[in-house]
Amino acid sequence: MQIGFLDFYGGVLNVRQDRSELIANNIANADTPNFKAVDLNFSSALAAQLGDPSATDAGPQYRADATVGLNGNDVSLDAERVESADNGEAMEAAATFLHQSTADLVMALRPNPSGI
Repeated sequence: MQIGFLDFYGGVLNVRQDRSELIANNIANADTPNFKAVDLNFSSALAAQLGDPSATDAGPQYRADATVGLNGNDVSLDAERVESADNGEAMEAAATFLHQSTADLVMALRPNPSGI
């Protein structure tokens, strides 16, 4: 039997990791001519990760609001850094919550040492 929050936060961490890789790829290609930045729709990707068959647009998508430079590249390093920091904070928060929740669960399952 699996506990619901483990599946959910495991999915959150997987999607955050995927998004982190996409952002890192965008940063790595900031000077590549004609490169287009991609990102994930977090809620759609999480729904797909959790097995929702109606999840659409779960894969990487081009960013529509980016300004294209003279070389055809639309990566903004400042925007990517902000997205990376935001994603990292959300990933750390999910990992911290998951760690604390599992620690609380283990503590609740231990026998009471005082016998009361």
